[in-house]
Amino acid sequence: MSDNVRPLRRPPIRQSTLVRSGREHTFEVFVRDIGVWWPARPHSLGQERVVSVTVERELGGRVYETWADGSQVGWGEVIVWAPPERFGMTWTILPAVTEVELTFTALAPALTRVALEHRGWDRLTEEQLAGATSVSGGYEAGWKRILEIFVQHVEGV
Repeated sequence: MSDNVRPLRRPPIRQSTLVRSGREHTFEVFVRDIGVWWPARPHSLGQERVVSVTVERELGGRVYETWADGSQVGWGEVIVWAPPERFGMTWTILPAVTEVELTFTALAPALTRVALEHRGWDRLTEEQLAGATSVSGGYEAGWKRILEIFVQHVEGV
């Protein structure tokens, strides 16, 4: 390795899973039904107050949770909108903005690989990173659980 090349200090979180469903359906369920399958407890800001999660289906659209009192609390903005292949958003829940991107790859007519990358961790201070990774096993465990729940929902629809 050259002296001028530095390894990434905080590599992206990468997760992937297989879904027994077609790519179009898998993508559609992710964005359209996110408020149905997303585990708001513990993976939201409002916890028990959350009544829905919404993705505005366009580049620049908002991603947000709605609380029982009607409040809308932002999670980020759609930065990649390429149905049914890719979806990306800023993740503004952390003290610094990071990005989450998913790719949906058709492996067979009824088999889709969903790959998630959560990047931008180098924007957080050491203290912020420690706080983000200490909760319930951190984002690595959180994304694993979220994808498992997503697969169960897609395959059950």
